[in-house]
Amino acid sequence: METTAKTINLKTAIPGPKSEELLKRRHEHVPRGPFNTMPVFAEKGEGAVLTDIDGNTFLDFAGAIGTLNVGHCPPTVVEALKEQVDKYIHPCFHVMMYESYLQLAEKLNEITPGNHHKKTFFLNSGAEAVENAIKIARRYTKRRGIISFERGFHGRTYMAMSLTSKVKPYKNGFGPFAPDTYKMPYPYYYRAQKGMTTKEVDDMILAEFQDFFLREVPAEDIAAVIMEPVQGEGGFVAPSKHFVQGVKQICEENGILFIADEVQTGFGRTGKMFGMDHYDVVPDLMTMSKSIAAGLPISAVTGRAQVMDAPDVGEIGGTYGGSPLGCVAALEVINLMEKDELPSRAFHIGEAISKRFKALQSKVEQIGEVRTLGAMTAIEFVKDRETKEPNKELTSQIVQACHKRGVVLMGAGLYGNVVRILSPLVITVEQLNEGLDVLEEVVLELTSK
Repeated sequence: METTAKTINLKTAIPGPKSEELLKRRHEHVPRGPFNTMPVFAEKGEGAVLTDIDGNTFLDFAGAIGTLNVGHCPPTVVEALKEQVDKYIHPCFHVMMYESYLQLAEKLNEITPGNHHKKTFFLNSGAEAVENAIKIARRYTKRRGIISFERGFHGRTYMAMSLTSKVKPYKNGFGPFAPDTYKMPYPYYYRAQKGMTTKEVDDMILAEFQDFFLREVPAEDIAAVIMEPVQGEGGFVAPSKHFVQGVKQICEENGILFIADEVQTGFGRTGKMFGMDHYDVVPDLMTMSKSIAAGLPISAVTGRAQVMDAPDVGEIGGTYGGSPLGCVAALEVINLMEKDELPSRAFHIGEAISKRFKALQSKVEQIGEVRTLGAMTAIEFVKDRETKEPNKELTSQIVQACHKRGVVLMGAGLYGNVVRILSPLVITVEQLNEGLDVLEEVVLELTSK
């Protein structure tokens, strides 16, 4: 009987001596603010595998925080980048235009939800996309108010941070925040009042909107509602179709634009090309980034043509927005997504993870819930299943122990008690099982003490 070769290969302690040396330089020359999940430095990445400078090989279950749905260094993307570098690197779209910008805009106008006339422009990051979507919504509606949701994450820049819900580490001490921003509840069925059905939770929150318009701000002052199809940093919490459609209906009845923040859910992660495809809802504007270009910094805002044309010439844009390297990478990423049917692959990944850990749930009292949409999978840990008290300490221990055993993993959630899995969609069955074996072993060891 053949034994499948293992991917994980640890030659030193984690971190190894070379990483230890660079860590000293990191602490000396880089401020403490930028967080680091792993205390090691990368040497090489390929597919779902990372190798550090000490020669240790890891399975990547973090995917650069959901940026690498097509994996590390896909060969055709690398080749497209090499070809582009030989031509030109950055003439700046605002100075001399280039066709790849148009090609990518055309492609996103084609594949994003809805058959209406759309337009797209590009920036550098998800937060920039959010900021500009808000600018466009305000310009079009001539209104100021923006509604986001509790536990939502939309970035760290000023407006994006104001829309983000979690105080620490994202907002603490950085106020005052942008005015005319408001937050509504977002369904969290696992933590809903005992006995409430999904529909009852949805209807209660949707009714809150009507009260909000009476209590806080009239609907005619609200420019847009911005929503993640699945809350990423919030703990991979997904609403029902009924809820999302209900929010969209409220927007339509009141002339409010609906913005879908697809920065983390976009490009195959949830089992469809975009998260909103699960809800049969067509947003007025969409923000995209992360896995659009295999790790190249580029983001997009796509929306209804008449809405996107609201700003005058020069009112939106940026020097590096839609760089040629980002555009050619993104075009090849979308090609790979479609050719290799990676969104469908996401379903299989999510099913495998969910099946494994729902089975483990019967043995481990601290597993409160396992939830997934496509390959956006979370395991929520609690101290007590009845009270559902969050178990942040255990979650941190699990993540750290996995690092030392060769699996790159991250936590999430408002309470810091969720293990999230964002492995590249190109991960092999063998690699996925190997990484899940490590995670399962760690969970069993730490919960049996």
